[in-house]
Amino acid sequence: MATDGILNVYKPVGPTSFAVVARLRRLLRLRRIGHAGTLDPLASGVLLLLLGRATRLSCYLQALPKTYRVGAYLGKATTTYDEEGEVVWEADPWGIDEGAVHKALAEMTGRFLQQPPSYSAVKVKGKPAYVYARSGQSVQPPPRWVEVYRFQLLEFRLPELFLEVECSQGTYVRSLVHELGLKLGCGAYVRWLMRTAVGPFTVEESIPLSLLEEEIGRAQWSHRLLPLDAGLSYMLAISLGPEEVAAVVNGRPICRPGDGERARAYGPDGALVAILRWDPQQGLWRPETVFAP
Repeated sequence: MATDGILNVYKPVGPTSFAVVARLRRLLRLRRIGHAGTLDPLASGVLLLLLGRATRLSCYLQALPKTYRVGAYLGKATTTYDEEGEVVWEADPWGIDEGAVHKALAEMTGRFLQQPPSYSAVKVKGKPAYVYARSGQSVQPPPRWVEVYRFQLLEFRLPELFLEVECSQGTYVRSLVHELGLKLGCGAYVRWLMRTAVGPFTVEESIPLSLLEEEIGRAQWSHRLLPLDAGLSYMLAISLGPEEVAAVVNGRPICRPGDGERARAYGPDGALVAILRWDPQQGLWRPETVFAP
């Protein structure tokens, strides 16, 4: 059976993303498995697992916009920006109204530099920042450009807010909630977090990890495997002739009209052959990632 494709898995609270990958490697006896974007142990929701040649898609799928739902608790700020950290300051949130929340959320949309939490997996001098934080060392990960497309209040129930955020790759929702608490003047931390979508992959269409493990045990899981191009519809599609396929597979560019930064290229049989990158200076499509065996 072909083992090239994408699994849209619902990760429960508890395991790390790496632990989920390790479990699937053992169950499927397949070495080439990765994921397209880490979920913290305290977070649940969509985790895209990439099998076989789909591991080459990681950078493209990680670039897709993410949607989260989050429970933000007002009145306290913590070291980790979630409920596992130590409380560093407290303030009364009961004077805050919905209007103030809507105003703060509106100010937090757009593109800006975000400071990742000290308790994060961002590398500092070759080590995750949380390694330094847990040993008592003060380290600030470098800020990064992120974009928040939408930040909405779903439910106002003091001292908790139910929020939904759609954001770019690399955005830390914990940092957004912490910043919201600063803007409201009362502190805030994440009580729970669920990733509800990665691009077109939704939580409603995901398979719970426990059910996937059961289906693997019964050898009845293959219908869950999505094709390689399942998340690439935002790219231009190009159909190649036999000679063009041969050129691309051997790393040579092809001459086609250019429109966009990247394109997905298909062979005469309809199979995905490669991701091509447009070279505007030469007017050529150059193979960037090749999937043909």
